[in-house]
Amino acid sequence: MYTLKDAWIIMHGKSPFEGWNGRVMCARTDAEISFRANRTQGFMAAYTFTLVREGSISIIYNGKHLTLGQNDLYIYSPGMSVTIVSATKNYQGICLLVDEGMTLESDTVRDMIRLAYLPVVRLHEPKIALSQSAATLIHHRLEEILHYLDSDNPRKAAVLEHLYAVFLLEVQNELEQSSEAGKAGKHKEDVFISFLSLLSESFAEHHDIPFYAGELNITTTYLSRVVRQMSGRTVIDYVNRLLLMEASFLLRTTNLSIREISDRLNFSEQAAFSKFFTRLQGESPKKYRQRKVL
Repeated sequence: MYTLKDAWIIMHGKSPFEGWNGRVMCARTDAEISFRANRTQGFMAAYTFTLVREGSISIIYNGKHLTLGQNDLYIYSPGMSVTIVSATKNYQGICLLVDEGMTLESDTVRDMIRLAYLPVVRLHEPKIALSQSAATLIHHRLEEILHYLDSDNPRKAAVLEHLYAVFLLEVQNELEQSSEAGKAGKHKEDVFISFLSLLSESFAEHHDIPFYAGELNITTTYLSRVVRQMSGRTVIDYVNRLLLMEASFLLRTTNLSIREISDRLNFSEQAAFSKFFTRLQGESPKKYRQRKVL
């Protein structure tokens, strides 16, 4: 997978500024810039939050068509398949990109998981239709982050992390007003976040539920129930999405043979990998590589 820093350089040709640590970035976007993201989105280990300010943009998200209009907040989670298909000429947005690890380390994210439909982790609708006042507030928070990215503040990194937490709290507040709060307890929140963190480090080597349950010192049944309750997804779906993303990334960006990719992702044999990839992607690894050669 691309790190946030790698993805930014691929899209823009250089780092945004000298000394950037690759953990947080915020930028204004338009139709032309958005289409560049097709080279990296779906293969990026970062969460992105895009607020549509004007016009509209259409995407295919996890196989479903989605149109984003003015005041919509779109949230991308690592492992989801995304393609931008069209945008109006007047499309304008502002986009916040945050390293996956930094997001999962955030106490604010743990608090947000108490909500019934947390968009940071859910598989289905990744869009929040904001009211005008909420959109104005979210836009203000994003402009603050933009300001500090351009500043010479010696504590810039710490300030940005705090501003990200404030941004998430504003999103949380909006969700609390528009949806019923979840009933999950703190222990379940911690289990779920710990699972996501462990998954990001271990999915290539471990594809089975018992490994994750064992590392977390809980039963497979309890882990499966917690993950389903928190996100509406299964443990295996999380594993498979990351495996598919990494396999697609390696097929697109390396000269590794299909057998080598199969071995790197710990499949028992190449045939099992090819069957897995074809089932989820809809075409064989060989055909995907031929079609996606840059």
